[in-house]
Amino acid sequence: MSPVRALTRPNPGALSDAELMDHIIGGSDVALGELYDRYCDRAFRVARSVCHDHHAAEDAVQGAFVSIFRDRMTYRSRRGTVAAWVLTVVLRRAIDIARDQGRHATRRASDEALVVLPSADNVADQAGARLDAVHVRNALAALPDTQREAITLAYYGGLTHTEIAEQLGVPVETVKGRMRLGMAKLRVAFDPAGSA
Repeated sequence: MSPVRALTRPNPGALSDAELMDHIIGGSDVALGELYDRYCDRAFRVARSVCHDHHAAEDAVQGAFVSIFRDRMTYRSRRGTVAAWVLTVVLRRAIDIARDQGRHATRRASDEALVVLPSADNVADQAGARLDAVHVRNALAALPDTQREAITLAYYGGLTHTEIAEQLGVPVETVKGRMRLGMAKLRVAFDPAGSA
C-alpha cells in the first residue's frame, strides 16, 4: 500500500482539508469519509436550498460525494479551497437533480421547511415561519442560475466571495455583481410595493 493510500495518522480528523484531498486522490475511502463528515451538513443545506425536497437533497449530496471520489484527479488546489470545490460539486449535482425532476422555478414547495423553525407558542407563529421559508425558497429558485449559484454558495455553503470566485473561475467583482443583482431581485420579491 502506498504511503498516500494509508492514513498515517491515527485520527484522520487531525488532517487538514488539503491533506485529506491528497489521501482521497490516492484512493483512500477513509479520507473521503472524513471529508464527508466535515462537509455533509453544509452540503445538505446547499442541496436543500436548490432541490426543495429532503430526499432529493440527500440524493444530490450522496451523488456529489461519489462524483468527488470518482473525479478526484480533477481537483486543483490552485482553483480554490477544498470546501469551495466540494460545495460547488454539490450545488451543480443538486441543480441537475432539480431540473431532472421538474422542480426548477415553478415547483411547488414541499411541506418541509428549509430552516429550523424556532419553538413557537402558537400555531400561527409556526405557520407564518413556514410560509416565510417557502417564500425564500421560491424566490431563490426564480433567480437566474448564476445569481442563485453565487447566493447559495455564500449563504447556505458559507463560502467567501473569493472562494466562490476561485471555484467558479470568475473575478471576485463578478461574484459580487451576481450577488448584488440576485439580492435586488429577492428584495423585490419580498417587498414589491417598497421597491417601486
